[in-house]
Amino acid sequence: MKLRLALAAATCLVLPLAAHAQPVTGPYVSLGLGTTIENPLNLHSNTGGGSGKALFRNSYSGDAAVGYGFGNGWRVELNGNFYRNTDHKIDADGGAQQRVTGGLNTYGPMVNVLYDMNVGLPIFPYVGAGVGYQWQKFNSSMNGAGGQVVGGTKGSFAYNIIGGISYPLSFVPGLSATAEYKFTQLTASRNYGDIKVGQSTSHTFLLGLRYQLFQPPPPPAPAPAPAPVAAPAPAPAKTYLVFFDWDKYNLTPRATQIIALAASDSKTQNVTTLKVNGYTDTSGAAKYNMGLSIKRAKAVAAQLVADGVPASEIEIHGFGETHLLVPTGPGVREPQNRRVEIIFQ
Repeated sequence: MKLRLALAAATCLVLPLAAHAQPVTGPYVSLGLGTTIENPLNLHSNTGGGSGKALFRNSYSGDAAVGYGFGNGWRVELNGNFYRNTDHKIDADGGAQQRVTGGLNTYGPMVNVLYDMNVGLPIFPYVGAGVGYQWQKFNSSMNGAGGQVVGGTKGSFAYNIIGGISYPLSFVPGLSATAEYKFTQLTASRNYGDIKVGQSTSHTFLLGLRYQLFQPPPPPAPAPAPAPVAAPAPAPAKTYLVFFDWDKYNLTPRATQIIALAASDSKTQNVTTLKVNGYTDTSGAAKYNMGLSIKRAKAVAAQLVADGVPASEIEIHGFGETHLLVPTGPGVREPQNRRVEIIFQ
């Protein structure tokens, strides 16, 4: 029943998020810290026949992972976790309660498969699942009025279901802040001495960081257009390319230089119209990209006017993620597709 509920929750997360994937390309590392809520554990005596439930208070938790992104939204990772819960009490089936001290440590490796999604927002949801092996250690200091209750370390096959969001931190390329939820199930019952402990179910909440290693170098700046040669006949139409940072429409110093050159050249040629066409790469939603391409075209047009080009000679167009300079698939951050073209006519 618990597995069906967790799968249903994951399905509800995925269905509304039909969008392009945020590409994590190449190796990455991640680290998360937070807390784990351990569901009550069923206890059964192998000798006396008594049974009850062990209840816990949540404490600290953490995990770390190394993984690899395939550039299309899918990634795989090897994760190691450590979850700590402190003991609260044991409720016997007959109604008696026993206070206990100590704690429960859960740790082990998991192999997870995850999928990142781009929904046209600054945050990127992701979902996933994993399998692995988990050990649980009951501290030997778990003593109540009747003496030691449970002690030792036992392991079990385990699986988890994962949902989270990431937020790219623009001041460090490749670094993202993450918030994550994990449902973890240990499938086997285990014997600790004469006490049999049932399956373990927990809910973990983590905040962390993920860093994509080996960032690709920025593309080289485009070479400046050659100066036009004066001739009696009108010079042929020319095109100037202005490039932008990812998800930005503000002008870089290099972009300002190219716009100034285009404005200057337009005054020495027989130019009647300057077409200013904006484009994006495919890493965002199509509707969002259309608006971003128009913002980029308007930013370039405003700078042309500031450089002395009459506004009446400028035509502004936005084409979003169409007419790619470098053909790519969906969800790809391609620097040369993030551009505005200034065309003389």
